Amino acid sequence: MQISVLVLYYSRGGATATMAQKIARGIGEIKGAEALVRTVPPVSPTCEASSDSIPDQGPPYVTHDDLRRCDGLALGSPTRFGNMAAPLKYFLDSTSSLWLSGELVGKPAVVFTSTGSMHGGQETTLMSMMLPLLHHGMVLMGLPYTEPALHDTATGGTPYGASHLSRSGMETELSGDEMQLCLALGRRLAKTAAALRQSADT
Repeated sequence: MQISVLVLYYSRGGATATMAQKIARGIGEIKGAEALVRTVPPVSPTCEASSDSIPDQGPPYVTHDDLRRCDGLALGSPTRFGNMAAPLKYFLDSTSSLWLSGELVGKPAVVFTSTGSMHGGQETTLMSMMLPLLHHGMVLMGLPYTEPALHDTATGGTPYGASHLSRSGMETELSGDEMQLCLALGRRLAKTAAALRQSADT
């Protein structure tokens, strides 16, 4: 059985993108699971402006069909005053049709974030991303304390999801513990998505 797990994120400085790649790697470590990495375009302050349909570099922009077809979702954003970034919120606000049809109900989901300071709102940002997923009826998961890196980390890492401390806001390299937690989150999501898919198919 092949499953597809969507890793959807917005990144400005590159740290959240680095986390997305590690989570995707963790997903790929599970037999039969593949990661589909997608991003969202920035929001322009000019009402008439619009982004190109294909980004200059990096993964393609996400579509509603990507969400509709996925077996699980990893959602990531940098922190903006303790909240998810506007471009990600803007996309989520456009998913009413998926909510009306119940397309995401019962699918597993995890969240991840990056901040420039230790107390820069990691946990509130993670929870802000959980709220629309709860409204969509998704099955939310975090990181259990059976993950050793969650006890050892001196940078990012929370039971609500993976996180990264970039300090200056420009440090995209993950610490060893942060990397382990991203990989663990991807594996956990993929295993759960596979189990739920198998249960639904039987």
